[in-house]
Amino acid sequence: MAALNIVLHEPEIPANTGNIGRTCAATGTALHLIEPLGFRLNDKTLRRAGMDYWRELDVRRYDDWRDFLEKNPGAKIYYATTKARRLYTEVEYEPDCFLMFGKESGGIPEEILIEHPQECVRIPMADETRSLNLSNAAAIVLYEALRQNGFADMRLTGELHRLHW
Repeated sequence: MAALNIVLHEPEIPANTGNIGRTCAATGTALHLIEPLGFRLNDKTLRRAGMDYWRELDVRRYDDWRDFLEKNPGAKIYYATTKARRLYTEVEYEPDCFLMFGKESGGIPEEILIEHPQECVRIPMADETRSLNLSNAAAIVLYEALRQNGFADMRLTGELHRLHW
């Protein structure tokens, strides 16, 4: 089965990208980073958040949005944005789709969103809340896509360390 993909468009905060990287490593999800980044990939904060999982991660970098599109022709992309009309639970995620998130200070550019209204999804929040933390939002949408695809290739049970069930 094909793997899901997380796309970060111009992420700014290394700890968020590190946390998302760790989630991607734990789920077999590829991480796509669209430049410019607000940090260097060797940033200590990034490594600390991703811990030792970073080297197990499938990370792909792109010069810009156009470069991403050229290298992923025909990709089915869902755009997570507070501006969407549809909830993230109202779409059926393909097993190899791309879940895109924008930078922390401004989200995905509206010039991109306006061309894809049916693929824009939002996470419901209280009216007073502007947005969720980027790494939390990515995990919420990713795990819904994984759930819809039966958590393919993932361990579904756990074991106690010292005792037995």
